[in-house]
Amino acid sequence: MNDREVPVRYVITGAGSGIGHAVATLAPRVAERDGTGRVQLALLDRDADSIERIASELWGTGVECLPLVVDLSDPAAAGKAVEEAISAFGGLDALVSNAGISSVDAMEDLSLEAYQRTFDVNTRATFLLARAAFPALRDSRGSIVATASISASHPTPPLGMYSASKAALKVMIQQMAVEWGCHGIRANCVSPGPTDTGLTRRSFGDAEDAAARANRSYREAVSPMRKIGRAEDIAQAVLFLAGPRAAHITGVDLPVDGGLSLTVMPLTGGAPGYRLDEIAQEATSR
Repeated sequence: MNDREVPVRYVITGAGSGIGHAVATLAPRVAERDGTGRVQLALLDRDADSIERIASELWGTGVECLPLVVDLSDPAAAGKAVEEAISAFGGLDALVSNAGISSVDAMEDLSLEAYQRTFDVNTRATFLLARAAFPALRDSRGSIVATASISASHPTPPLGMYSASKAALKVMIQQMAVEWGCHGIRANCVSPGPTDTGLTRRSFGDAEDAAARANRSYREAVSPMRKIGRAEDIAQAVLFLAGPRAAHITGVDLPVDGGLSLTVMPLTGGAPGYRLDEIAQEATSR
């Protein structure tokens, strides 16, 4: 992307809520800050009401939006949506592949259907989106940013195939970085830790639920930053990697987790007399 008169053109998946919504909302401000001018946003989500509402809000602030209702578990849907966006905007500068799903399934109970759907949405969709976007991104020397997870590096029970699908996504993005760098296309991931979104509400975002409150307190206590992330925190990292300030960065997986991925050894007793889980239990019992 560059500082030209043509708007910066994005495709953003999962834009109806959470991190995708935050990316869409922040993109115009980041473009203004970076001196890249206006933005055009193709907003993809399977929830028609949410995506229409968000597009309407952004149109109200002068941002040109193209809302597209898309179920990324359908293999034909991703390419079609990208083609619509490129046709509407005359090109593409950044693909933000953010949509994802998870399910609570112990491995021994995981159905083939749940296994397949997790990979279809979390891994295959990014491949299909990127493949469809490749010619336009080659022309613009654009970028791809995918939302992975710290679970890609740290298996996370009982989420079935979530960790495996995100690990595959991360390596696939690195493969794109290697193969497509010669065309000027950059490809990177962000890996959120625990983040307040609709997807995590039942786990630690519901203040009315005692188990969710306890889970939140524990997660905050074992994080070096002592807090849960916000969707905006992840969106800022996504937009940095997508934009000109990251012009020489490709193939990275950027953890945005408040340092949580550093706590594996302290939690298992990294040194005599130091147990982070005991510190956390003490903190949550106060």
